[in-house]
Amino acid sequence: MIRVVLPLHLRRLANVDREVELSVNGKATFASVLDALELAYPMLQGTIRDHVSKERRPYVRYFACGMDYSHESTDMEIPALVQDGVEPLRIVGAMSGG
Repeated sequence: MIRVVLPLHLRRLANVDREVELSVNGKATFASVLDALELAYPMLQGTIRDHVSKERRPYVRYFACGMDYSHESTDMEIPALVQDGVEPLRIVGAMSGG
């Protein structure tokens, strides 16, 4: 099982706890994890990535094992510790301003 930690606003939208567990068929990439997340929680479709292009929304970041994977290809395989459920994939809502 892959563990995914969601930011508060997405937890409230999906009516879930801080962390959800997902099963991914085939190769565990960032895209396949997000596909599984949107399949399990359809109300999240379009909130993390664009409906059509599937590109990451601005101000949304992906972290795993202490590293920022936000600008990596979503076809990249997620780290082994995340695949094994030891570490979670963290989806974070970034902020800006001054």
